[in-house]
Amino acid sequence: MHSSSSSSHPFYAYCREKLQEIEQQGRYRRFTPLSRQSEHYPVYDKNTKDPQKTTPVVVWSSNDYLGMGVEPEVMQAAIDAINHYGAGAGGTRNIAGTHPLHAALEAELADLHGKEAGLLFVSGYVSNQASLQTILTSMPGWITFSDQQNHASMIAGIKGARGSSCVIFKHNDLQDLEEKLASAPKDAPKLIAFESVYSMDGDIADIKAICALARKYQALTYLDEVHAVGLYGKQGGGVSERDQVAQEVDIIEGTLAKGFGVHGGYVTASRDIIEFLRLAASGFIFTTALPPSIAAAALASVRLVRRQNWRREKLFERVNCFRQKLRQAGIPFMQTESHIVPVMIGDAELCKEISRRLLEEYHLYATPINYPTVPRGTERLRLTPNPFHTDAMMDDMVHALKQLLPKQETAQIVAKAMA
Repeated sequence: MHSSSSSSHPFYAYCREKLQEIEQQGRYRRFTPLSRQSEHYPVYDKNTKDPQKTTPVVVWSSNDYLGMGVEPEVMQAAIDAINHYGAGAGGTRNIAGTHPLHAALEAELADLHGKEAGLLFVSGYVSNQASLQTILTSMPGWITFSDQQNHASMIAGIKGARGSSCVIFKHNDLQDLEEKLASAPKDAPKLIAFESVYSMDGDIADIKAICALARKYQALTYLDEVHAVGLYGKQGGGVSERDQVAQEVDIIEGTLAKGFGVHGGYVTASRDIIEFLRLAASGFIFTTALPPSIAAAALASVRLVRRQNWRREKLFERVNCFRQKLRQAGIPFMQTESHIVPVMIGDAELCKEISRRLLEEYHLYATPINYPTVPRGTERLRLTPNPFHTDAMMDDMVHALKQLLPKQETAQIVAKAMA
């Protein structure tokens, strides 16, 4: 074991103290060693210290909502690209060159959202952080109107834009947003940053109404469709495509790691905005490009998802089936507008304990969602049924939840959370 010569530095003591606090609050997050079985998704292997011993576990918390990460055509595209082009990109796109697969994927994503151009980033987090920070430091006086429940990556980008100011509006509250827009200086450059599907509560923004307010107060719109791309709209363009308002949004950001099942993030917008980000966003310029194998797999996935609407239909059939089974069993859950099924617990320690028992006693994996991801008192299991969850798998989860959940208390927590 190596020890640092500066181990007496006060930061070491600070870390120990904070770790102890997190442990005492029941918020200490430990990784669960799981490896996906591509042929049996959503079954994973729970690994132990003995590599010869594994336990099959049904996973209920994956963001690979359509199972595209195990789609044979997608996997084969990655394998073929590795054989042809190698494992890595070899550098940034300015240094090592832009691969034709990068350009093809950006064009495909721009077309998906009805925009002139697109730009790839190494992750959805980076695409939000880099794009927002770059935009909001471009001109003096920017004011961002940010939804109260925006993702940490959006908040990081907004906070990182020195010289700009941020006004937080109540979650999905159009009246509050308009009041704040109306009170802002008319000549200040404004941007409204919001999401389509909010991943913890599963609710959906009124994109058309927000865009109408943006026009009225001359604001730019920045929409995060991370939890919606692939799942909503005739071709998987997200809620903005479903609601036929994509053309009204200035910038649409998304991910390749959830509905498309691969990896990476992107933004789509007018050619001028994308070119500006390409030339000015440090999170793009100074980061090694996505490997060709990832770009190839993502391109194959996007093309399949766009033309195969049955995948979306199957997803929502499974989600509705699972909700019906929960209702019949009397298990309280938050009825959401989306594909996300939050089962509310309301206590960090209890949430962690129920998750542990689901895994150890029933071989079911459901991630406990605790503060700071959600407010204290609204801790939950966030369940995401997908097209590969069978009726038998659903029955197993419903049975386990019925055994483990404190019934009356949980019902009160759900009522409070939805109030």
